[in-house]
Amino acid sequence: MQKEYWLLPIGALALLTFFVLLQIPIRRLYAGFIGKVIPEDFKFGESKNVPQWVTIANRNYMNLLEMPLLFYLICLIQYLTNSSDPLNFQLSWFYVGLRVLHSTVHLTYNNVIHRLIIFATSNLILFGIWVNYFRKFIEIIFWG
Repeated sequence: MQKEYWLLPIGALALLTFFVLLQIPIRRLYAGFIGKVIPEDFKFGESKNVPQWVTIANRNYMNLLEMPLLFYLICLIQYLTNSSDPLNFQLSWFYVGLRVLHSTVHLTYNNVIHRLIIFATSNLILFGIWVNYFRKFIEIIFWG
């Protein structure tokens, strides 16, 4: 496997992040257009007057800047070390797919249980990627 392939899941997750980022002004402008908010509602973040369907895009965007940081880091480590681990590469794409699914649920019907299951699964996958990459070091530490 060419090391450049590790940049593909990074790019895909970045693309999702930019898509969600675009949702913030679109939803805010639309809410203003239909008279649900005024500019002062955003002066210090988001006031209580901002509808939930507007604020949720900002919350999802923040989610995409939190745990995925560890995803970007492990993918870059694998890129820089010429890792050719097919399991981690597949898990990376699975992680991206789960993040897309999480954002889709969060930005549409927003069922908390569905979101939780997807979010928790994606975090377990991410943890698994890290453990799998460093398993040789972990084996040395624990089993000599």
